[in-house]
Amino acid sequence: DGVGDLAGITRRLDHIASLGVDVVWLSPVFTSPQKDMGYDISDQCDIDPLFGSLDDFDDLLARTHELGLKLIVDQVPSHTSDQHPWFVASRASRDNPKSDWYVWADAKPDGSPPNNWLSVFGGPAWTWDPRRRQYYLHSFLASQPQMNFHNPEVVEATLETMRFWLDRGVDGFRLDSINYPFHDEQLRDNPPKDDATPDDWVNPYNVQRHIYDKSRPETLEFLEQVRAMLDRYSGTMTVGEVGEGSGAARIMGDYTRGDGRLHMAYSFEMLGPQYTPAYFRSCVGGFFDEAQGGWPCWAFSNHDVVRHVSRWSGRGDTDAVARQAIALLLSFEGAKCLYQGEELGQTETVLTYDEIVDPPGLKFWPEYKGRDGCRTPMVWEADAPGAGFTLGDPWLPIKAPQAARAVDRQETDPASILHHYRALLSFYRDCGPLRATGTDWIDLPDPLLAFRRGGAGGLTAVFNLGATPLRL
Repeated sequence: DGVGDLAGITRRLDHIASLGVDVVWLSPVFTSPQKDMGYDISDQCDIDPLFGSLDDFDDLLARTHELGLKLIVDQVPSHTSDQHPWFVASRASRDNPKSDWYVWADAKPDGSPPNNWLSVFGGPAWTWDPRRRQYYLHSFLASQPQMNFHNPEVVEATLETMRFWLDRGVDGFRLDSINYPFHDEQLRDNPPKDDATPDDWVNPYNVQRHIYDKSRPETLEFLEQVRAMLDRYSGTMTVGEVGEGSGAARIMGDYTRGDGRLHMAYSFEMLGPQYTPAYFRSCVGGFFDEAQGGWPCWAFSNHDVVRHVSRWSGRGDTDAVARQAIALLLSFEGAKCLYQGEELGQTETVLTYDEIVDPPGLKFWPEYKGRDGCRTPMVWEADAPGAGFTLGDPWLPIKAPQAARAVDRQETDPASILHHYRALLSFYRDCGPLRATGTDWIDLPDPLLAFRRGGAGGLTAVFNLGATPLRL
């Protein structure tokens, strides 16, 4: 049907295992109206028929373990779909058992929303519900109402859905937008950001300091509850997404410090256009200076941003960027996460407005074109219909530049990006200094980035981040 499914992933797991990675992170496959590609969940304990069944999931999990891999699944604790039975009950009245499971607030005397909070996807973070005659909060789409984590019943219900998957055998979770579950109960206005840029004004969400609608101190207690639960399941782990424009290192450190919270966390510092020695040093060095005792997970691409070889293509040849980037990523202290197709040097797909389906892309086009360009399907066979992904019409277009990077073509080319990834991942797994803690930075002039891993007698890494050769 052009969408892909769990059985298809199971058939392709050998490819993932061949890379030399440890864990597969599966994006949401739960029952959903698919208004936000599965991040609007209407049943956290079942598989959407679009992708298969619980039996298909069990087969995928079993095959993952047979190959010596672990499987973690996405969990979306901060919100649900507006079609979730919990929200359907909550909006029915102000006095039902689930009336306080979501964030509801009265209008101001003039009928306007309770405060100035904005949605990440544009517009107010409040939508009026005529049945309750109140506003409900949503940090993303109006169809993704925010749960009220100040209610202990909500916390326990969330933990119970996680237990369901742990009991089924999953190895952990990626926690979506983990700094969003709690809000300021006084509903105070967010202050303006003093250093807002013209680019920030593409989406007014970016011109506020989000000190009241997310990243609240109560989150730490919830993370401790999550960790206490996971510690009862041997070999499990968590990685949290910290959606924060400033101060992310501090939050990541708070969320991962010690043995009682998340195992690791990531934010968006390395998912932007910056590609300079000073910037990478500030990200990695800054994290370990500011978040001592914490543990980061670094990535250059994911499902929310333009693929890195396209973001950084101005540095030089796309393939050269891909080769250098994976060496750079694997050299940094911390965990690493790769995004599907990255091992092929996959580039961003150029889409027209009529081809995109991503809600923020549709809203902010053309200043922001959304996330669909990085989400086009994995390409397996260059000359096959649907590039080996589907016999039907793919849910997003597969275009010639992307199909040309298919797995089958790269498998037969020893000099391909795919073989380069495998070689470097193998080197990384066998290199003690790269898997040790500690980074000693070496001062060299731009565009050189240099550091030593593993202390004296360890490994020295030197990268020329410029576009022309340099002699050392």
